[in-house]
Amino acid sequence: MLRERIGSVTVPELVLQSGRLEEPVQVYAMYGELNDSADNAIVICHALTGSHRLAGEKIEGQPDPWWDALVGDNKVFDTRKYCVICFNNIASPYGSTSPLSINPETGKRWNMSFPIVSPRDVARAQKEALNALGIKKIAAVAGGSLGGMIAAEMAISFPEDVAKCILIAAPDRLYPQAIAFNAVQRNSIMSDPDWKCGDYDGRGPSRGLALARMLAMITYRSEQSFSGRYMREMARGSADDWEGQFKVESYLYHHGEELVRRFDANCYLYLTKMMDLHDIGSGRGGLIEAWRLFAGRKLLAVGISSDMLFPSWQVEEAARNARNGGVDARYEEIESENGHDSFLIDFDQLDDFIRPFLSE
Repeated sequence: MLRERIGSVTVPELVLQSGRLEEPVQVYAMYGELNDSADNAIVICHALTGSHRLAGEKIEGQPDPWWDALVGDNKVFDTRKYCVICFNNIASPYGSTSPLSINPETGKRWNMSFPIVSPRDVARAQKEALNALGIKKIAAVAGGSLGGMIAAEMAISFPEDVAKCILIAAPDRLYPQAIAFNAVQRNSIMSDPDWKCGDYDGRGPSRGLALARMLAMITYRSEQSFSGRYMREMARGSADDWEGQFKVESYLYHHGEELVRRFDANCYLYLTKMMDLHDIGSGRGGLIEAWRLFAGRKLLAVGISSDMLFPSWQVEEAARNARNGGVDARYEEIESENGHDSFLIDFDQLDDFIRPFLSE
């Protein structure tokens, strides 16, 4: 049976691009054992509303695992061979320091006074936490979507310690359309009267957060996926009645309500802002110069044929920029109608790409 160890690490200080965090806490889940030379660690970075829990049983009060099909004995991230670790991102609500945490200077929740955090900041925070755990060398760092952005930053920021990087369904900088989607989501939350400029109690702006998630879910799937599953079928009533509801509407309402039950609105604001800040070339002389820092090492970039959020050409562009920067980079593509969410669904194709890449 897979052994999951959940713990936390506190580092003395985290210097951010926007300020400082004193003694930030990072919750993690670990699978497999670190070898004697401490060089068999694989770091997996989670997406926007994901968590540190990659695999294992459902646990009351804990977020559900999200990559169980890929992490474990004889799976892609083989826990007989690797020590696999995933941190809950700074600013995420599942235990690491976030807007939900207490600001030591005020004794109150940070809420919107929490400093803005970038993918580069999160990569640095996780590297500090790894150092505290005695893990200096990283066999590979991997992630999908926002997790892919953080993985790329970790590889480029600490090239001497990272041998391989797996970038899935993520560009090497965020493009305007994705920023626009995020802006509308944030406006949905901040326009909810219950948001109260972030100083809410309890569920807070549940309507705004649900609307934000509904929009996000449209970007996570493809037109083919929606047409194949729902087309114009009704969930209830008639299309010419205000009480009627198409099945695709019901799908969106369900996911909006589900996120409200498990996530925090202020954290969602910070995490979408984090995504907006993604640009590996910022402060490094551009994209190719940034990838040049990882020159001589290996990158696997995986796009998705039906991804409307981060189209496959953006991921392929990242691989091309990396090659131009001297990285041993390759591009593969998941052929699927599942859209951006394919990295959480089409595990067989990810297996085909990642397993041989890790074994090289």
